[in-house]
Amino acid sequence: MLKIDTHAHVLPESWPDLATKYGDQRFAVIHQHEGHHRIYKDGKFFREIWPKTWDPQLRIAEYAAFGVQVQVLSTVPVLFSYWAKAHQALELHQHLNQHQAEVCRQFPRNYAALGTVPLQSPRLAIQEMERCVDQLGLQGVQIGSHVGDWNLDAPELFEFFQAAQDLDAAILIHPWDMMGGESMPKYWLPWLVGMPAEQSRAACSLIFGGVLERLPKLRICLAHGGGAFPLTIGRIEHGFHMRPDLVAVDNPRNPREYLSRLFFDSCVHDPQALRYLIEVVGADRVVLGTDYPFPLGEQKPGSGIDALALDQPVRCNLFHRNALRWLALPATRFALGDG
Repeated sequence: MLKIDTHAHVLPESWPDLATKYGDQRFAVIHQHEGHHRIYKDGKFFREIWPKTWDPQLRIAEYAAFGVQVQVLSTVPVLFSYWAKAHQALELHQHLNQHQAEVCRQFPRNYAALGTVPLQSPRLAIQEMERCVDQLGLQGVQIGSHVGDWNLDAPELFEFFQAAQDLDAAILIHPWDMMGGESMPKYWLPWLVGMPAEQSRAACSLIFGGVLERLPKLRICLAHGGGAFPLTIGRIEHGFHMRPDLVAVDNPRNPREYLSRLFFDSCVHDPQALRYLIEVVGADRVVLGTDYPFPLGEQKPGSGIDALALDQPVRCNLFHRNALRWLALPATRFALGDG
């Protein structure tokens, strides 16, 4: 069976040192020493990465061991750099997007990709998204759960979403710059608590702000199973009914109706949570996603779906058919057919 991992991060082995070029230590930089590749940000160690983060052939061999044939590449959110001057961030994004396009060019049956764009300047973001889709052949873009002080319902961002719909570009929303991070520095809480909250923030902003209502053909997938959003849809819907004066000020439609408009990846780390996700959003809205190759990701790709002992048609939906619809790609693009 064709299996497509829609949530797989990639980095080039190196990228421009914009921290030195622009005198701004907030830019993430890569240091290589004695075989180690370490990312530094704000002058501090952030994360070590390994050859499977950038080596496409090594990745193919590793995920083939789990019966996965295709990865949809996206960058690591720390490189979004939405806080930077837009032209500086664009310089980094263009390098990352070019790298992804080259991987897809070399291995077209094993990779698709989602670019990254400087959303702090919607004008430049649209231009780079157009380049990603029209010139580089990428399937769309990955964006963060918010952009500085803008939530995703910000009027400044609507033109970007409209352009994505016009381009028929898929969008992956990934949590980043997690809310409350400064007040919960211990126990990895920004990743354990803040990430799920960020995804609910993004989904509610798109729904209550009327973005999905005004752009019915927009194809959006929420990474990490949509975080807290699908698990708290009852509370969100209840608030919509009980205090429409506060909740339904920009969109009068019930938020539950939009569950069938969004895609959600399967990276929830709990079979019961995954079963609930499938039940509440539908078996045609969930896609395989692993957060490869990082520790918080699913360490055995597809194991969460396999644990549910689902019928074959549902497995086909989750493993590849839903992803192909989200990405607007034919199964013949990849190594196997639609089996």
